[in-house]
Amino acid sequence: MDTQELYNLSPTIRLMLMGLMVAIGPLAWVWLRNRRAPVVRRLQVLTLVTLFLTFDLVIFGAFTRLTDSGLGCPDWPGCYGHASPVGAQLHIEAAQTAMPSGPVTFPKAWIEMIHRYLATGVGVMILTLAVTSWLERKRVHISPWWPTFTLVWVCLQGAFGALTVTMKLFPAIVTLHLLGGMVLLALLKVQAVRYNQAQGGQPFITLSAGTRWLVMATFGLLWLQIALGGWVSTNYAVLACTQFPGCQGSMWPDMDFRLGFTLWRELGAGMNGENITFAALTAIHYVHRLSAYVVFAAILALTIKLYRLPALRKQGQWLAGLALLQLATGLGNVLLGWPLAAAVLHTGGAAALVIVLTGVVFCTRGAFVTASRSKLSTSRLTA
Repeated sequence: MDTQELYNLSPTIRLMLMGLMVAIGPLAWVWLRNRRAPVVRRLQVLTLVTLFLTFDLVIFGAFTRLTDSGLGCPDWPGCYGHASPVGAQLHIEAAQTAMPSGPVTFPKAWIEMIHRYLATGVGVMILTLAVTSWLERKRVHISPWWPTFTLVWVCLQGAFGALTVTMKLFPAIVTLHLLGGMVLLALLKVQAVRYNQAQGGQPFITLSAGTRWLVMATFGLLWLQIALGGWVSTNYAVLACTQFPGCQGSMWPDMDFRLGFTLWRELGAGMNGENITFAALTAIHYVHRLSAYVVFAAILALTIKLYRLPALRKQGQWLAGLALLQLATGLGNVLLGWPLAAAVLHTGGAAALVIVLTGVVFCTRGAFVTASRSKLSTSRLTA
Protein backbone atom coordinates (compact mmCIF):
# COMPACT_ATOMS: atom_id res chain seq x y z
CA MET A 1 0.00 0.00 0.00
CA ASP A 2 1.32 3.42 -0.92
CA THR A 3 2.42 5.75 1.84
CA GLN A 4 -0.43 8.13 2.65
CA GLU A 5 -0.08 11.62 4.11
CA LEU A 6 -1.62 11.75 7.58
CA TYR A 7 -3.13 15.20 7.09
CA ASN A 8 -4.76 16.45 3.89
CA LEU A 9 -6.88 19.56 4.46
CA SER A 10 -8.10 19.92 0.87
CA PRO A 11 -11.58 18.40 1.57
CA THR A 12 -12.13 20.48 4.73
CA ILE A 13 -14.69 22.89 3.23
CA ARG A 14 -16.68 20.05 1.66
CA LEU A 15 -16.69 18.18 4.97
CA MET A 16 -17.94 21.31 6.73
CA LEU A 17 -20.76 21.49 4.20
CA MET A 18 -21.57 17.84 4.91
CA GLY A 19 -21.75 18.67 8.62
CA LEU A 20 -24.03 21.60 7.86
CA MET A 21 -26.31 19.30 5.86
CA VAL A 22 -26.45 16.90 8.81
CA ALA A 23 -27.36 19.73 11.19
CA ILE A 24 -29.91 21.53 8.98
CA GLY A 25 -32.67 19.00 9.65
CA PRO A 26 -32.52 19.13 13.47
CA LEU A 27 -32.04 22.92 13.46
CA ALA A 28 -35.05 23.42 11.18
CA TRP A 29 -37.15 21.12 13.37
CA VAL A 30 -36.22 23.05 16.52
CA TRP A 31 -37.05 26.38 14.89
CA LEU A 32 -40.36 25.29 13.34
CA ARG A 33 -41.65 23.59 16.47
CA ASN A 34 -40.63 26.42 18.80
CA ARG A 35 -40.66 29.60 16.73
CA ARG A 36 -43.36 31.16 18.95
CA ALA A 37 -41.84 29.90 22.20
CA PRO A 38 -39.72 32.07 24.51
CA VAL A 39 -36.01 32.22 23.75
CA VAL A 40 -35.09 30.17 26.81
CA ARG A 41 -37.44 27.41 25.64
CA ARG A 42 -35.87 27.37 22.17
CA LEU A 43 -32.41 27.15 23.68
CA GLN A 44 -33.52 24.34 25.96
CA VAL A 45 -34.93 22.32 23.05
CA LEU A 46 -31.83 23.00 20.96
CA THR A 47 -29.66 21.78 23.85
CA LEU A 48 -31.72 18.60 24.29
CA VAL A 49 -31.62 17.81 20.57
CA THR A 50 -27.85 18.38 20.55
CA LEU A 51 -27.52 16.13 23.60
CA PHE A 52 -29.49 13.40 21.82
CA LEU A 53 -27.34 13.66 18.68
CA THR A 54 -24.15 13.66 20.76
CA PHE A 55 -25.33 10.51 22.53
CA ASP A 56 -25.88 8.92 19.11
CA LEU A 57 -22.41 10.06 18.06
CA VAL A 58 -20.81 8.43 21.12
CA ILE A 59 -22.57 5.16 20.33
CA PHE A 60 -21.58 5.33 16.68
CA GLY A 61 -18.02 6.10 17.76
CA ALA A 62 -18.06 2.88 19.78
CA PHE A 63 -19.40 1.04 16.72
CA THR A 64 -16.57 2.54 14.64
CA ARG A 65 -13.95 1.39 17.13
CA LEU A 66 -15.44 -2.07 17.67
CA THR A 67 -15.67 -2.80 13.93
CA ASP A 68 -11.98 -1.85 13.57
CA SER A 69 -12.99 1.04 11.31
CA GLY A 70 -10.93 3.69 13.09
CA LEU A 71 -8.35 3.59 10.30
CA GLY A 72 -10.86 2.98 7.51
CA CYS A 73 -9.58 6.24 6.07
CA PRO A 74 -5.90 6.56 7.03
CA ASP A 75 -5.73 10.35 6.73
CA TRP A 76 -7.64 13.26 8.25
CA PRO A 77 -10.08 14.96 7.86
CA GLY A 78 -11.15 13.27 4.61
CA CYS A 79 -10.47 9.94 2.96
CA TYR A 80 -7.33 9.90 0.83
CA GLY A 81 -7.82 13.62 0.35
CA HIS A 82 -11.48 13.27 -0.69
CA ALA A 83 -14.68 14.19 1.12
CA SER A 84 -16.10 10.66 0.79
CA PRO A 85 -14.98 7.10 -0.02
CA VAL A 86 -16.50 7.55 -3.50
CA GLY A 87 -13.68 9.86 -4.54
CA ALA A 88 -11.14 7.59 -2.85
CA GLN A 89 -12.34 4.47 -4.65
CA LEU A 90 -9.06 3.66 -6.41
CA HIS A 91 -7.00 4.06 -3.22
CA ILE A 92 -9.39 1.93 -1.16
CA GLU A 93 -9.51 -0.76 -3.85
CA ALA A 94 -5.71 -0.94 -3.88
CA ALA A 95 -5.53 -1.15 -0.07
CA GLN A 96 -8.31 -3.75 0.10
CA THR A 97 -6.67 -5.86 -2.61
CA ALA A 98 -3.36 -5.81 -0.75
CA MET A 99 -5.01 -6.66 2.62
CA PRO A 100 -8.60 -7.93 2.23
CA SER A 101 -9.14 -8.03 6.00
CA GLY A 102 -6.92 -5.05 6.77
CA PRO A 103 -7.82 -1.69 8.27
CA VAL A 104 -8.85 -0.12 4.94
CA THR A 105 -11.91 -1.58 3.19
CA PHE A 106 -14.97 0.05 1.64
CA PRO A 107 -17.30 -0.78 4.57
CA LYS A 108 -14.78 0.48 7.12
CA ALA A 109 -14.10 3.63 5.11
CA TRP A 110 -17.81 4.45 5.01
CA ILE A 111 -18.22 3.78 8.74
CA GLU A 112 -15.30 6.06 9.52
CA MET A 113 -16.51 8.87 7.26
CA ILE A 114 -20.11 8.69 8.50
CA HIS A 115 -18.71 9.08 12.00
CA ARG A 116 -16.86 12.20 10.86
CA TYR A 117 -19.97 13.61 9.17
CA LEU A 118 -21.98 13.10 12.36
CA ALA A 119 -19.23 14.69 14.46
CA THR A 120 -19.13 17.72 12.18
CA GLY A 121 -22.92 18.01 12.36
CA VAL A 122 -22.81 17.97 16.17
CA GLY A 123 -20.13 20.66 15.97
CA VAL A 124 -22.48 22.85 13.90
CA MET A 125 -25.25 22.32 16.47
CA ILE A 126 -22.97 23.32 19.35
CA LEU A 127 -21.70 26.36 17.41
CA THR A 128 -25.31 27.44 16.85
CA LEU A 129 -26.05 26.99 20.53
CA ALA A 130 -23.04 29.08 21.57
CA VAL A 131 -23.74 31.93 19.11
CA THR A 132 -27.43 32.05 20.01
CA SER A 133 -26.63 32.08 23.73
CA TRP A 134 -24.42 35.14 23.31
CA LEU A 135 -26.92 36.96 21.07
CA GLU A 136 -29.78 36.33 23.50
CA ARG A 137 -27.84 36.58 26.77
CA LYS A 138 -29.77 39.68 27.95
CA ARG A 139 -33.11 37.90 27.59
CA VAL A 140 -32.09 34.46 28.82
CA HIS A 141 -30.18 35.42 32.00
CA ILE A 142 -28.16 32.21 31.86
CA SER A 143 -24.41 32.41 31.44
CA PRO A 144 -23.37 31.89 27.80
CA TRP A 145 -20.03 30.59 29.02
CA TRP A 146 -21.38 27.04 29.40
CA PRO A 147 -22.13 26.68 25.65
CA THR A 148 -18.93 28.57 24.86
CA PHE A 149 -16.84 26.11 26.85
CA THR A 150 -18.78 23.29 25.19
CA LEU A 151 -17.78 24.71 21.79
CA VAL A 152 -14.13 24.84 22.85
CA TRP A 153 -14.41 21.28 24.13
CA VAL A 154 -15.91 19.92 20.91
CA CYS A 155 -13.01 21.49 18.99
CA LEU A 156 -10.58 19.77 21.36
CA GLN A 157 -12.51 16.55 20.87
CA GLY A 158 -12.10 16.96 17.11
CA ALA A 159 -8.36 17.32 17.60
CA PHE A 160 -8.28 14.06 19.56
CA GLY A 161 -10.28 12.45 16.76
CA ALA A 162 -7.60 13.51 14.31
CA LEU A 163 -4.85 12.16 16.59
CA THR A 164 -6.72 8.87 16.89
CA VAL A 165 -6.20 8.39 13.15
CA THR A 166 -2.77 9.94 12.70
CA MET A 167 -1.28 8.20 15.75
CA LYS A 168 -2.64 4.83 14.56
CA LEU A 169 -5.09 4.12 17.40
CA PHE A 170 -2.62 5.03 20.15
CA PRO A 171 -4.40 3.63 23.24
CA ALA A 172 -4.04 6.71 25.46
CA ILE A 173 -5.36 8.99 22.71
CA VAL A 174 -8.31 6.70 21.91
CA THR A 175 -9.20 6.48 25.61
CA LEU A 176 -9.02 10.26 25.97
CA HIS A 177 -11.22 10.60 22.89
CA LEU A 178 -13.83 8.36 24.53
CA LEU A 179 -13.65 10.34 27.78
CA GLY A 180 -13.94 13.58 25.81
CA GLY A 181 -17.20 12.39 24.30
CA MET A 182 -18.54 11.61 27.77
CA VAL A 183 -17.50 15.07 29.02
CA LEU A 184 -19.37 16.58 26.07
CA LEU A 185 -22.52 14.75 27.15
CA ALA A 186 -22.08 16.02 30.71
CA LEU A 187 -21.64 19.64 29.56
CA LEU A 188 -24.80 19.53 27.47
CA LYS A 189 -26.77 17.91 30.31
CA VAL A 190 -25.70 20.68 32.70
CA GLN A 191 -27.08 23.28 30.27
CA ALA A 192 -30.33 21.32 29.89
CA VAL A 193 -30.76 21.34 33.67
CA ARG A 194 -30.08 25.08 33.88
CA TYR A 195 -32.62 25.90 31.14
CA ASN A 196 -35.22 23.74 32.87
CA GLN A 197 -34.65 25.60 36.13
CA ALA A 198 -34.83 28.96 34.33
CA GLN A 199 -38.34 28.11 33.13
CA GLY A 200 -39.59 27.33 36.60
CA GLY A 201 -39.00 23.61 36.26
CA GLN A 202 -37.50 21.43 38.95
CA PRO A 203 -35.69 23.70 41.47
CA PHE A 204 -32.58 22.71 43.36
CA ILE A 205 -33.26 19.73 45.62
CA THR A 206 -31.62 19.79 49.02
CA LEU A 207 -30.00 16.52 50.08
CA SER A 208 -28.56 15.49 53.39
CA ALA A 209 -24.79 15.78 53.62
CA GLY A 210 -24.43 11.99 53.52
CA THR A 211 -26.61 11.58 50.43
CA ARG A 212 -24.89 14.43 48.65
CA TRP A 213 -21.52 12.86 49.44
CA LEU A 214 -22.75 9.53 48.02
CA VAL A 215 -23.90 11.30 44.84
CA MET A 216 -20.49 12.91 44.31
CA ALA A 217 -18.56 9.73 45.19
CA THR A 218 -20.64 7.66 42.75
CA PHE A 219 -20.15 10.31 40.07
CA GLY A 220 -16.37 10.18 40.53
CA LEU A 221 -16.30 6.38 40.55
CA LEU A 222 -18.30 6.32 37.32
CA TRP A 223 -15.69 8.44 35.55
CA LEU A 224 -12.90 6.21 36.82
CA GLN A 225 -14.77 3.14 35.58
CA ILE A 226 -15.34 4.68 32.14
CA ALA A 227 -11.62 5.45 31.87
CA LEU A 228 -10.77 1.86 32.83
CA GLY A 229 -13.36 0.55 30.37
CA GLY A 230 -11.90 2.67 27.61
CA TRP A 231 -8.45 1.30 28.44
CA VAL A 232 -9.80 -2.25 28.21
CA SER A 233 -11.46 -1.61 24.87
CA THR A 234 -8.61 0.28 23.23
CA ASN A 235 -6.11 -2.42 24.26
CA TYR A 236 -8.48 -5.22 23.12
CA ALA A 237 -8.22 -6.79 26.57
CA VAL A 238 -11.86 -7.92 26.85
CA LEU A 239 -11.07 -11.52 25.89
CA ALA A 240 -8.17 -11.83 28.35
CA CYS A 241 -10.77 -13.24 30.77
CA THR A 242 -13.55 -15.40 29.38
CA GLN A 243 -14.86 -16.71 32.70
CA PHE A 244 -16.89 -15.21 35.52
CA PRO A 245 -16.43 -14.58 38.39
CA GLY A 246 -12.94 -16.03 38.03
CA CYS A 247 -10.44 -15.57 35.24
CA GLN A 248 -8.28 -18.25 33.64
CA GLY A 249 -9.38 -20.76 36.30
CA SER A 250 -8.36 -18.52 39.20
CA MET A 251 -9.79 -15.70 41.30
CA TRP A 252 -6.41 -13.96 41.06
CA PRO A 253 -4.77 -14.80 37.70
CA ASP A 254 -1.23 -13.94 36.69
CA MET A 255 -1.16 -10.18 36.02
CA ASP A 256 1.41 -7.59 35.03
CA PHE A 257 0.08 -4.27 36.36
CA ARG A 258 3.20 -2.26 35.52
CA LEU A 259 3.13 -3.06 31.82
CA GLY A 260 -0.67 -3.14 31.60
CA PHE A 261 -0.95 0.40 32.95
CA THR A 262 2.00 1.93 31.12
CA LEU A 263 -0.10 4.67 29.58
CA TRP A 264 2.15 6.15 26.90
CA ARG A 265 2.87 3.36 24.43
CA GLU A 266 1.73 2.20 21.03
CA LEU A 267 -1.13 -0.24 20.51
CA GLY A 268 -0.05 -3.78 21.40
CA ALA A 269 3.43 -2.67 22.43
CA GLY A 270 5.22 -2.74 25.77
CA MET A 271 7.45 -0.07 27.22
CA ASN A 272 10.41 -1.04 25.03
CA GLY A 273 8.44 -1.69 21.85
CA GLU A 274 8.02 -5.43 22.43
CA ASN A 275 4.62 -7.08 22.15
CA ILE A 276 2.44 -6.54 25.20
CA THR A 277 2.16 -9.67 27.34
CA PHE A 278 -1.02 -11.61 28.05
CA ALA A 279 -0.46 -11.00 31.76
CA ALA A 280 -0.59 -7.25 31.07
CA LEU A 281 -3.86 -7.61 29.17
CA THR A 282 -5.23 -9.70 32.03
CA ALA A 283 -4.33 -6.95 34.51
CA ILE A 284 -6.15 -4.36 32.38
CA HIS A 285 -9.27 -6.50 32.20
CA TYR A 286 -9.33 -7.61 35.83
CA VAL A 287 -8.84 -4.14 37.31
CA HIS A 288 -11.84 -2.94 35.29
CA ARG A 289 -13.86 -5.91 36.59
CA LEU A 290 -12.90 -5.32 40.24
CA SER A 291 -13.71 -1.63 39.90
CA ALA A 292 -17.09 -2.55 38.40
CA TYR A 293 -18.07 -4.30 41.64
CA VAL A 294 -17.42 -1.10 43.61
CA VAL A 295 -19.27 1.11 41.12
CA PHE A 296 -22.25 -1.26 40.99
CA ALA A 297 -22.49 -1.26 44.80
CA ALA A 298 -22.28 2.55 44.90
CA ILE A 299 -25.00 2.93 42.26
CA LEU A 300 -27.20 0.44 44.11
CA ALA A 301 -26.78 2.35 47.37
CA LEU A 302 -27.51 5.65 45.62
CA THR A 303 -30.56 4.18 43.90
CA ILE A 304 -32.03 3.20 47.26
CA LYS A 305 -31.41 6.72 48.61
CA LEU A 306 -32.93 8.45 45.58
CA TYR A 307 -35.94 6.16 45.46
CA ARG A 308 -36.95 7.43 48.90
CA LEU A 309 -37.06 11.01 47.54
CA PRO A 310 -40.17 11.58 45.38
CA ALA A 311 -38.47 14.35 43.36
CA LEU A 312 -35.58 12.02 42.40
CA ARG A 313 -37.39 8.68 42.22
CA LYS A 314 -37.36 8.60 38.42
CA GLN A 315 -33.58 9.22 38.33
CA GLY A 316 -33.14 6.39 40.83
CA GLN A 317 -35.12 4.06 38.59
CA TRP A 318 -33.01 5.04 35.61
CA LEU A 319 -29.81 4.39 37.55
CA ALA A 320 -31.04 0.96 38.62
CA GLY A 321 -32.03 -0.01 35.09
CA LEU A 322 -28.79 1.24 33.55
CA ALA A 323 -26.69 -0.51 36.20
CA LEU A 324 -28.44 -3.80 35.38
CA LEU A 325 -27.87 -3.14 31.66
CA GLN A 326 -24.16 -2.61 32.31
CA LEU A 327 -24.01 -5.82 34.32
CA ALA A 328 -25.77 -7.81 31.59
CA THR A 329 -23.73 -6.40 28.70
CA GLY A 330 -20.48 -6.69 30.65
CA LEU A 331 -21.15 -10.36 31.34
CA GLY A 332 -22.19 -10.79 27.71
CA ASN A 333 -18.88 -9.39 26.52
CA VAL A 334 -16.96 -11.85 28.70
CA LEU A 335 -19.01 -15.01 28.30
CA LEU A 336 -20.14 -14.61 24.67
CA GLY A 337 -16.82 -13.55 23.18
CA TRP A 338 -17.32 -9.77 22.93
CA PRO A 339 -20.36 -9.65 20.57
CA LEU A 340 -20.74 -6.34 18.76
CA ALA A 341 -24.26 -5.60 20.03
CA ALA A 342 -23.32 -6.14 23.68
CA ALA A 343 -20.13 -4.09 23.34
CA VAL A 344 -21.94 -1.13 21.73
CA LEU A 345 -24.72 -1.30 24.33
CA HIS A 346 -22.11 -1.33 27.09
CA THR A 347 -20.74 2.00 25.86
CA GLY A 348 -24.25 3.35 25.42
CA GLY A 349 -25.13 2.38 28.98
CA ALA A 350 -22.07 4.17 30.31
CA ALA A 351 -23.01 7.29 28.33
CA ALA A 352 -26.56 7.17 29.68
CA LEU A 353 -25.23 6.83 33.24
CA VAL A 354 -23.14 9.96 32.71
CA ILE A 355 -26.23 11.88 31.57
CA VAL A 356 -28.43 10.73 34.46
CA LEU A 357 -25.81 11.21 37.18
CA THR A 358 -24.79 14.62 35.81
CA GLY A 359 -28.43 15.64 36.07
CA VAL A 360 -28.56 14.47 39.68
CA VAL A 361 -25.34 16.30 40.58
CA PHE A 362 -26.44 19.61 39.09
CA CYS A 363 -30.06 19.64 40.23
CA THR A 364 -29.18 18.95 43.87
CA ARG A 365 -27.17 20.58 46.62
CA GLY A 366 -26.12 19.51 50.06
CA ALA A 367 -27.93 20.68 53.19
CA PHE A 368 -24.70 22.25 54.44
CA VAL A 369 -24.62 24.51 51.35
CA THR A 370 -28.17 25.71 51.98
CA ALA A 371 -27.41 26.30 55.66
CA SER A 372 -24.27 28.31 54.93
CA ARG A 373 -26.13 30.47 52.38
CA SER A 374 -28.94 31.08 54.86
CA LYS A 375 -26.42 32.24 57.48
CA LEU A 376 -24.82 34.55 54.91
CA SER A 377 -28.20 36.07 54.02
CA THR A 378 -29.04 36.57 57.71
CA SER A 379 -25.69 38.28 58.41
CA ARG A 380 -26.27 40.64 55.48
CA LEU A 381 -29.73 41.56 56.77
CA THR A 382 -28.44 42.30 60.26
CA ALA A 383 -25.37 44.20 59.09
